[in-house]
Amino acid sequence: MLGDSLSASFGLDQSNGWVSLLEQKLTQNSYRYSVINASISGETSQGGLQRLPGLLKKYQPSLVILELGGNDGLRGLNIDMITANLQTMISKTREYHADVLLIGMRLPPNYGQFYTDGFHQMYVDLGTRNKIPVVPFLLKDIATRENLMQVDGIHPKAEAQSLMLDNVWGKLKPLLTQTK
Repeated sequence: MLGDSLSASFGLDQSNGWVSLLEQKLTQNSYRYSVINASISGETSQGGLQRLPGLLKKYQPSLVILELGGNDGLRGLNIDMITANLQTMISKTREYHADVLLIGMRLPPNYGQFYTDGFHQMYVDLGTRNKIPVVPFLLKDIATRENLMQVDGIHPKAEAQSLMLDNVWGKLKPLLTQTK
């Protein structure tokens, strides 16, 4: 798992985060996977790109979940640059013969329609181009519900973590059936 604060359980005990819940679900359903959560709060696609080769070499994963780009988008960085970083991560992961699940993010509307639409479309296009599954929006049915969000309005509360896992599970499960 290579992600940002949403996967690093920002503001929560890590055991309550969706990645820990994923590990529990895999164990409960007899999937033989070890989950390595290499997520860092504040991580950007550039930072993930720099760290990925070392992680691939060290862990030699069969599957990599990429949940990056949100911090880039919140900074208004160039979408072509974010796309290139994510594409390189997908390509490097495939060089290690690992499957990839890409997790998308949506941005607040204050970034303008053109940028927010292009940002969202970036994930869709990467999925299509690389023939990989994409979770369109990790915070689907969560981000707009204040009772599920921390005071900062960006990070979900513990109560939302199982919903985040539900948003991911449908796209992840088909990648796991081969190794059950």
